[in-house]
Amino acid sequence: MDKAGNCRFRAAARNVNPSAAMSGRTTIVEAEKVVDVGELGPDEIHLPGIFVKRIVELTPEQAARKEIEQRTTRPRPGQTAAEPADQ
Repeated sequence: MDKAGNCRFRAAARNVNPSAAMSGRTTIVEAEKVVDVGELGPDEIHLPGIFVKRIVELTPEQAARKEIEQRTTRPRPGQTAAEPADQ
């Protein structure tokens, strides 16, 4: 993301995030890294800054934590809950 609000998404975030941001009244972007205007090329921008109302830049510690991204698994059929799922 740059300081003008132009965003570039990675991986699966490109699926729905730009459409959801464009359809909202107020879009607040939580960015891992904010760069100066002009550092992102026109073809790298997935969400134009015109749709972004607020920018929240994460600290490196916050960006590394990513509490929302957790692996959740359920036991396979025939496996007890005490056994690790990776076996």
